Amino acid sequence: MAEKLAPEKRHDFIHNGQKVFEWDQSLEEVNMYITLPPNVPPKAFHCKIESKHIEVGIKGNPPYLNHDLSAPVKTDCSFWTLEDDIMHITLQKREKGQTWASPILGQGQLDPYATDLEQKRLMLQRFQEENPGFDFSQAQFTGNCPDPRSFMGGIRSD
Repeated sequence: MAEKLAPEKRHDFIHNGQKVFEWDQSLEEVNMYITLPPNVPPKAFHCKIESKHIEVGIKGNPPYLNHDLSAPVKTDCSFWTLEDDIMHITLQKREKGQTWASPILGQGQLDPYATDLEQKRLMLQRFQEENPGFDFSQAQFTGNCPDPRSFMGGIRSD
């Protein structure tokens, strides 16, 4: 049932009319997907994840991405992999349930409507996680959605 509440599609991060990466999020993580350039050996790529900063590129060249993150991450649980010409970066949110409007601080923000939809989806993920015997995949919110981090005492840390 939880997979029914997974992101339906990835968000595009566009800069100067070009897609830089795609991204999505869950209660606990933000995932970034970067299409790798052809004919570059996998060992040439690097990714450095810090608590509030990310750097991605090809060794020996200026970084492709070198930006502050929208919110802090747990560096010991964050990682990156290369799969089928895609660099997949998993950033573990320090604050579970926080809705990110973009992985990159101050850039490529989702519009308010899309941010609200993300917050509603994350709240339903929280309900599903806390009540595994119920199916929230068809549930809907009307009006403003509460913050998944603080609603009814906040997220349990069992």
